[in-house]
Amino acid sequence: MSNLLRGVNLYLIGMMGVGKSTVGRLLAQEFGYGFLDTDEVIVKAVGKSINQIFADEGEAEFRQLESDVLAQVCAYTKLTIATGGGIVMRQENWGYLRHGLIVWLDVPVDVLLKRLAEDETRPLLQDPDPEGKLRSLLQQRQPLYSQADLHITITGVETPEEIVTHIMAAIPSVLKSQDSQHQN
Repeated sequence: MSNLLRGVNLYLIGMMGVGKSTVGRLLAQEFGYGFLDTDEVIVKAVGKSINQIFADEGEAEFRQLESDVLAQVCAYTKLTIATGGGIVMRQENWGYLRHGLIVWLDVPVDVLLKRLAEDETRPLLQDPDPEGKLRSLLQQRQPLYSQADLHITITGVETPEEIVTHIMAAIPSVLKSQDSQHQN
């Protein structure tokens, strides 16, 4: 399977709580790739939690750090990269993402709410109306997420392993269509 990708990075995009890190780690194992979570890289580099970065420097500074990390990782190959949910909001990031294969993990808001109910680490959910906030973020980001090479709809009942199997089964069709575009 890794021969199929020819070392091309896999970028996982989607809302917070969709499972990008969990699925990304499993995909990396399947492909014999390295795994990176852009949020984890930022936390290590800055020495602060994402909540703390948002509180101290603001969202704009966090988004800049995210772009800086993406710019660096796109120079490498054979990586599966779990990105932050808002990474798609900056146009410059698409230039980096398009170096690889972009997979959108799409989970309904009601499933996300259940998954994130106890999660205190999401600065954008520190809101009196987390459901309204999630819906508005998704509405804002959906047109951008939909530019991904692969759209994987998740109902919330699948195991991470089942999602990985689904992604792996779908990759060849995307690569074939990309190859035919390059030949024209």
